[in-house]
Amino acid sequence: MSAAMSAFDTTVHIVYLACAVCFVLGLHLMNTPATARRGNQLSAVGMAVAVALTAVVLVHEGVITGVAVAVLGTGLAVGGLAGLLTAQRVKMTSMPQLVSLFNAVGGGAAALIAFGDAIHQPDLSTLPWRITVTTVLDLFIGGLTFTGSLVAAGKLAGRLPGRPLVLRGGRVVNVVLAAGAVGAGAFYIAGYGGVLMLCAVTAAALILGVVMTLPIGGADMPVVISLLNAFTGTAVAMAGFVINSTPLIIAGALVGAAGTILTKLMADAMNRSLASIIAGGFGTGDEQSSVSSPAGGNVREIAVDDAALQLAYASKVVIVPGYGLAAAQAQHELVALAQALTDRGVEVSYGIHPVAGRMPGHMNVLLAEANVPYPQLKDLEEINPEFARTDVALVVGANDVTNPAARRPGNPVSGMPILDVDHARSVIVIKRSLGHGYAGIDNELYLDPKTAMLFSDAKVGLAALVAGVHAYVA
Repeated sequence: MSAAMSAFDTTVHIVYLACAVCFVLGLHLMNTPATARRGNQLSAVGMAVAVALTAVVLVHEGVITGVAVAVLGTGLAVGGLAGLLTAQRVKMTSMPQLVSLFNAVGGGAAALIAFGDAIHQPDLSTLPWRITVTTVLDLFIGGLTFTGSLVAAGKLAGRLPGRPLVLRGGRVVNVVLAAGAVGAGAFYIAGYGGVLMLCAVTAAALILGVVMTLPIGGADMPVVISLLNAFTGTAVAMAGFVINSTPLIIAGALVGAAGTILTKLMADAMNRSLASIIAGGFGTGDEQSSVSSPAGGNVREIAVDDAALQLAYASKVVIVPGYGLAAAQAQHELVALAQALTDRGVEVSYGIHPVAGRMPGHMNVLLAEANVPYPQLKDLEEINPEFARTDVALVVGANDVTNPAARRPGNPVSGMPILDVDHARSVIVIKRSLGHGYAGIDNELYLDPKTAMLFSDAKVGLAALVAGVHAYVA
């Protein structure tokens, strides 16, 4: 019997290791749009095998039987069906809020695992510190992630105002809540208070998630989503330590590490410290209704027909999509314009800034959903050298990420990596107005003599350009 048990345990560990390999390889494949779908599928297979194997282990060891198996099976089926239907029906423009909801579910589930394990312990005071510490961390991180992600999803979906909602004394409240959570957690780890202290930690975390996320504006959401994703992974890893689950530890650690790295990259791409983003204060990046000229120069406006003519007879066009394109849901009109230009023999490519859109990779997903060929999608480092030989750079709804002021010190975007659209022979900018981006400063690109402004909603303006380009087809 012992030999059979040993063989079973060995097989379980080997299969879990294979699942971990699937997670790592899947994450690597997600590094580029061309292989991201395969990476997601490979990771999903690894997780499905891990879940199935865990169920087998629980039944084999007699942990669950009869009714419990039926309940877990029903929950798995209902949850899987809900996830499948949601994934099939969600629009690509709604993907950011869906990702935020996934973060909320992940963080909340991890917290429930830790809480459920704790309340079933016969004597909490005798638990080893490895369990008590990870339980407290899991409840705090998971609870904060749950409510914070729900608020972020509400802002992205328009259910909550996208502007910063700064509460009076909010930062003091944050400090008090964090201190309260730390104090309650310390009491629990020391063996005092038991479940009551865990409830205090959870309550503080849930409130803190709301209070911390409300003051964050929509323009900072790409970084916030990455950060909450990192929190979700960390909470899952903590849950793995609590219940001694190798797959949860590995998967959570990978997600947490990837999310942390991505958060740092996104913050650097916005030239913003993570502390300043969490403190909040920047708005949505939406434009104001004013069409006044930035101080110190003149803005040149262009008509649709003239812009279409310029694009139609260019040899090379680089399209720079931004937040305005995502907000207007104009990706299909943009792709139609690119196709019309390609049919005329124009070389077309897309310059994608790391923070374009409303979440990390959102712009790539939007354009891929509209069937943009992957080779045309180029990141900042790849596209910047091409602007010098570009006839027309078409900027659609992007603001701070194209501002030449970033090359000079002494302003909010100083040092921020930008797309060098001003190096192109000419620039056409489609925007509703000359309103500021999240940094709150004028975009010097608009004053460049090579730049022409087409004032329009992205969807309407692009549709008009498509019709204009087709008009020049002989």
